Amino acid sequence: MAKSLYATLKALPGKRETLRDLLTKLAGDVRAEPGCERFMVYTLASDPDLFHVEETYRDDAAFEAHMATKHGRVFNQTITPLVEGGGSEVVFLDVVI
Repeated sequence: MAKSLYATLKALPGKRETLRDLLTKLAGDVRAEPGCERFMVYTLASDPDLFHVEETYRDDAAFEAHMATKHGRVFNQTITPLVEGGGSEVVFLDVVI
């Protein structure tokens, strides 16, 4: 069964462009992972400093492989001084229909 989640990140003042560039690079890396089915990055129309990332992986094993990637670890370390709270807020989803 697919593993889906979303993550939100709020850029600190003056850090939006840097965060956007990092997310763009990450998207390319994650989309190249064999188990990635979806990786989309958005900003809120009413707040361009708030990023919303939707992710779906083929299954739990694909998600675990994603979590073990070097590009993911580097991204999470790099964003610490760029976002509120030092990282993203992640919500896991269950399919209803």
